[in-house]
This record gives sequence, C-alpha cells and structure tokens, in this order.
Amino acid sequence: MNARTRIKICGITRSEDLQAAIGAGADALGFVFYPPSQRFVNPDAAARLCCEVPPFVTRVGLFVNADPAAVRETLATASLDLLQFHGDEDAAYCRQFGKPYIKAARVRPGLDLVEFGRSFATAGGILLDAYVEGYGGAGQTFDWSLIPRQLPRPMVLSGGLTPANVGEAIVRLRPWAVDVSSGVELAKGIKDADKIAAFVAAVKEADAQTDA
Repeated sequence: MNARTRIKICGITRSEDLQAAIGAGADALGFVFYPPSQRFVNPDAAARLCCEVPPFVTRVGLFVNADPAAVRETLATASLDLLQFHGDEDAAYCRQFGKPYIKAARVRPGLDLVEFGRSFATAGGILLDAYVEGYGGAGQTFDWSLIPRQLPRPMVLSGGLTPANVGEAIVRLRPWAVDVSSGVELAKGIKDADKIAAFVAAVKEADAQTDA
C-alpha cells in the first residue's frame, strides 16, 4: 500500500482561507515572505495566522533569495515549522537556519534533477515547479516526462495543479506531496473554499486508485 499523498495549500493570506484549508484536511499551509508576490504576508500578519494552526499541521515559510537576517527576523516573529526556498540558494544557505527545509527546482529541459537532489542532501524534499521568468511557477504546469523515475529526495509536485489534473499527476508520478496555490483561488491571494475541498477530494480519490 502506498503512503497517502500529503497536501500543502500555499499562499495563505487570510484567516478564512486558513480555516478552509484545515477543515478540508490540508497537511501543510504555506506563507509567502517574498515581497514582489501578490500573496506576500509580512511576518506580523503571518504570526497571527500561525497562531490559528492546530497541532500536526505544518506551517511553511516560503523565501526567495532572502537576506539571511530577514529570514531570522521572520523566524523570530512567526512560528514556522519548515522553510521552503524558491530562489538560487545553495545547500549551505538553506542549512544555516537550523530548520527543516525543502528546496524548489524550476524544471526545464537540461536540468539534471537527480544531481539537483543530491546537491541538497539535507533537504526534506525537492519541490518541482514550472520554469518561468521570475520566481514561482505562475500557475503553469511543466512537462512531467522530465521527472526521472527515482529522485534522491522525496518529491513535492507543484506547478499548475488544480482539482482537475492533480489526480492524474498522482496516479502517474506518485509524489510524496502536492503543493497548490493558484489552482484553488478566486483571485491571487484569495482562496476558494470549494476549490480547496475539491482538490483534497481529488487527491484522496487518486490515492484510493493507486492503492487498489
């Protein structure tokens, strides 16, 4: 029997969206500390949201090429369990905060994902996202055939996932976890509770298929 696919809802900016994600059964919630993002939350706002998160739901802080002092300041303010690095950070940078972390890979032809994973041997997982200009996948999928059969770290699949396609992704790729943001939104930074519930239901249905 395969382990169930874990679910992260990223880009949480509002209490009602946080509660909708928790109520639907999300395993992790993502808070974006990248100021250019339309889903950006400042550390004080994130701290208030983090206080609403019950036990055993992971609070994830997303950073992009942030000054280490800014990361430490955020960690001193908001109770985060896991760090997610989406920029050009190397493994030494990621390790320095003494927190579990995952590292994003912007997938495109020519990127050796096996070597990428090996270079982040201390990461809890490698998050695969679409390569676009700037940082973040901009809600776009990428060519899943570029993913090798075996990665050296657990795979977190991201990039254009929606309630309509996440089931196919799970059946084909068997990721450890899936990460969604724009695919469950009404507008950037504003989640849709019905879409969140549909996304979680689609993941559970796909897990049932892979266990059959």
